[in-house]
Amino acid sequence: SIYFSSGLTAMEKKLAEYKCNTNEAIQLKLVRFPEDLEDENTTFNPEYSHQVFGDDEVAFGYKGLKILLYYIAGNLSTLFRIEYTSKVTEKFDCVEADDVESKIREIIPPGFCTNTDDFVSLLEKEVNFKPFGMLLHTYSIHNEDAGEDITYQIYKADMTDPGFREYHERLQTFLMWFIETASFIDVDDERWNYFLVFEKYNKDGATLFATVGYMTVYNYYVYPDKTRPRVSQMLVLPPYQGEGHGAQLLETVHRYYMSSPAVLDITAEDPSENYVKLRDFVLVKLCQDLLCFSPGKLIQGFSQEMVMEAQQKLKINKQHTRRVYEILRLRATDMGDAEQSRSYRLDVKRRLIGPYKKKQRELAKMRRCLRPEELNQIDINMQREQLEESFQQLVSDYRRVLERLAQA
Repeated sequence: SIYFSSGLTAMEKKLAEYKCNTNEAIQLKLVRFPEDLEDENTTFNPEYSHQVFGDDEVAFGYKGLKILLYYIAGNLSTLFRIEYTSKVTEKFDCVEADDVESKIREIIPPGFCTNTDDFVSLLEKEVNFKPFGMLLHTYSIHNEDAGEDITYQIYKADMTDPGFREYHERLQTFLMWFIETASFIDVDDERWNYFLVFEKYNKDGATLFATVGYMTVYNYYVYPDKTRPRVSQMLVLPPYQGEGHGAQLLETVHRYYMSSPAVLDITAEDPSENYVKLRDFVLVKLCQDLLCFSPGKLIQGFSQEMVMEAQQKLKINKQHTRRVYEILRLRATDMGDAEQSRSYRLDVKRRLIGPYKKKQRELAKMRRCLRPEELNQIDINMQREQLEESFQQLVSDYRRVLERLAQA
């Protein structure tokens, strides 16, 4: 065994050179003009590729591997090619390279181009592409680089819209690269709603549309005659992130359901931290003018009136209304005033302690046979520290929401 411990064998060293990080190898593009194909600045990479290439996000068997997935900006027609400088061969190395192509083919729908010329000729037809479904909202955002306002539109589409099913298949492949636990949905279930964001842009004097992002919402049935829409997936494509499209989309979706008497309230499935921050901002923006959230009422504490009004007028559920209340109350509280600040802290901590207390009761049941009193004291001290930490984190998140609101 001493013989082997002297480091990697020559063979292992050689094979290590044939490993590529798939997050770097995969190159994505949203193409508007032929020159975008050569422009490094239009390329972006996945955040995740573990669902396709395994937890270590590595492809074996290639040097200089590039997996090109280029999409026409509007209808997302796809160019898929694999390039590499060299590849291991079974003949010499007795090892086999990963079948990268079939892994990608599993998640992208058939009908893609494999050469650039075909792709460029499709690009010329892009002028005929129009968004699917019904226009819900138009907004514009000032773009520093372009030095002008750019117009965006949000549509509600469904599977009966001609061409939408195929388009959605191409669109959803992005989920794999940008949502850690993404999965494809069953599009034959009619309870899904689809909301899409497009940018309008000019090309040779014509107006074209580019895909910016989208959201899927599932309508759960609530006895006897209501539905409870649940946000399932939401993605703003990386070139458009940080411009405020997520907030526009979520607010538009809320407003769409607000007008429907059959909707009880809106929830979300397993939301990410970023989504919660986005939702806090949008819901606070919607709620801040309701009478039940006037400063005088906020100081009196969380009330049933807030729950009712937010649900009836804005379709916001109780749990989210509570967060809205805490954020607006923070705005109405002088945290420099000892009494006001103490009252706010107690109010929030009382909500935070709920889960801890439940855990305490469960622990107590388990410990009846043990009875070490001192353990309990340790728990209480730890609990206090954790509670204080949770509180501080929450307040700093809430302040960010209020800052963004002040700029809105």
